[in-house]
Amino acid sequence: MKNYNDLSDAAKIDMINELYTKLNTSFRDIADKYNTYPNKILRDAKRLGIKIKTKSEAQKNALQTGKHKHPTKGRERSEKEKQNIGMSVMKKWDELGEEELQKKKLIYQELWNKKSDDEKANMLHKANLAVRHSSKVGSKLEHFVLNFLIDQGFKTEFHKEHILANTKLQIDIFLPTMNIAIEIDGPSHFAPVWGEDVLQKNIVYDKKKAGLLIGKGYKLIRIKQTKDFSKARANLICSNLLVSLKNLDKNKSNTNIIEIGDTDG
Repeated sequence: MKNYNDLSDAAKIDMINELYTKLNTSFRDIADKYNTYPNKILRDAKRLGIKIKTKSEAQKNALQTGKHKHPTKGRERSEKEKQNIGMSVMKKWDELGEEELQKKKLIYQELWNKKSDDEKANMLHKANLAVRHSSKVGSKLEHFVLNFLIDQGFKTEFHKEHILANTKLQIDIFLPTMNIAIEIDGPSHFAPVWGEDVLQKNIVYDKKKAGLLIGKGYKLIRIKQTKDFSKARANLICSNLLVSLKNLDKNKSNTNIIEIGDTDG
């Protein structure tokens, strides 16, 4: 085995440049080869003016050489891990100040502007298809809430029609054993997404629907969706929904209408 202490500075420079810089050998492996300690080689490398890899570069090299395994590659994340990641991302976005938020928007706008006309057209086409599809079969949040309620053991009816005689009233999610209607209101119910006229019509229709339901003895829960769908927000909504349902079931709520927002926490 070669002895590191027997090397001259010139020899150390040649050896470290060859093994560490060119061949990506770690200081630990070099130390094992030359019967010394990794920190000693690191200190000498700095002293002799050899560029030291950043932590990120060292980790990348370890993954590429197979010395270390990627912590997530090839492994399916659990739902809890996905939820924690989603919650973390959601928290970071919610904590952004107005100035930072505007900067983010500008960055995404620049990325959009850099796309070719074909890429833009393709993305818009997919977005329009998604809007049309969700308008017919329900939004992601509707399906998430529906599946949550089913998993919790509630008897549910999806897009229930003709709940009231002589009306074409449709309820997003209906719980027949509890006489509770759940409406999931997207932005078009409280913002002029499709214009002011459409917004006013939606407001009038929503009030009429609520009045008819309450008049017949039903309870109404309105879920207000102001942000894009995310599992993190959906889980928060479902947690608050479960509390509301338990309170209604035990007659702890004095109101016939409960509102839940996607930012309530």
